[in-house]
Amino acid sequence: MSTIRNRAKEADQVCADAVDVARKALIDDAGVTSDAIGEHLGVEPVADRVVMHLFGCADRAYAGWRWAVTVTRAPRSKLVTVDESVLLPGPDALLAPAWVPWHDRLRPGDVGIGDLLPASLDDERLVPFAVLDGDDAVTDWFLPWTDTENEQAGPAEPSELPAPGRSRVLSSFGRDDTAERWYESDHGPRTPLSHAAPANCVTCGFFVPLSGGLGRVFGACGNAFAPDDGRVVSADHGCGAHSEAVLTGAAVHAAVPVIDEFGYDLVDLPGVSVEETVFEPLSRDSYPEES
Repeated sequence: MSTIRNRAKEADQVCADAVDVARKALIDDAGVTSDAIGEHLGVEPVADRVVMHLFGCADRAYAGWRWAVTVTRAPRSKLVTVDESVLLPGPDALLAPAWVPWHDRLRPGDVGIGDLLPASLDDERLVPFAVLDGDDAVTDWFLPWTDTENEQAGPAEPSELPAPGRSRVLSSFGRDDTAERWYESDHGPRTPLSHAAPANCVTCGFFVPLSGGLGRVFGACGNAFAPDDGRVVSADHGCGAHSEAVLTGAAVHAAVPVIDEFGYDLVDLPGVSVEETVFEPLSRDSYPEES
C-alpha cells in the first residue's frame, strides 16, 4: 500500500477572487453575450494556482449548463491569466442520449431503397462455402469428385450447394439464429392465429418446404388468400386458409322475406281525399256469391 497521500487541493485565493477576469474573458475572448451569462456559481480547484470559475448559462437552449473559465497565475505573481473557457453540462443539464454505433442501432426494416448494408468480414453468421460440410469441416465444392471419394460427402441436401460466385453461406450459428428468430416470430406456432387454425402448415397443400437444414422446420406459404402468403412459416404454424379446412355445422339458409298480401294502406290521389271518401262495408248482400 502506497504511503504517498494526495492532499486535497485548495483553490488559490488570488485566482478565486478573479471573478471579473473570468466573466470578461467570456465576453471578450469567447464572444458570449452578457445576457447569456448567469450568476457566478462558484469555483473549483484544478491544480496548484489553477482555478475553474463556473457561471450559469442563461441561454434557454442550454438549461442546466454552465460556463467554465479556467484561470491561473505564475508563482509569486499576482497577475491572473485565462487558460480556456468552455460550456459544460451541470448536474441537471439536458443531455443528448449516449451515442450508439450504427451497427448496434440498426433494426430490421431500416434498410431502404438504394441503401447498402454489407456484412462484415468477421460476421459470425457467415462462413466461407468451403466449410459447408457438417458444422466446420472443409469441403471445396469447386473441385470435382474423384472416383475414390465418398458419394455421400457434402451437405445432406444437394440444394445447399452455393451458386458460383457466392463466397459465403450461413454458418451453424447463423442457421440457429435464423431458425430461432423465425420460430419466435408471428409466423411461428405461438400465435393466436396458429392456435385457432384447423391444422398445421405441414399438412397444407400450399406449404412449400425450404431446402437444406432449415427445410426440416420451415417453408413458404403459397396461398394468395392466407395472411402469411409469400412468407416463411414454421411447419407447425397454421391459419384458417388451410387447404384441407372444412366448414362444420349446419348450412345457413337465407330467410324468405314475409310479404303481407292482405293488408293495405289508404293514400290520397289527385282529386280524391281519403278523409272525404265514404267507405261502405263489404257484405254478402252487396256482393252475392256466384252460383
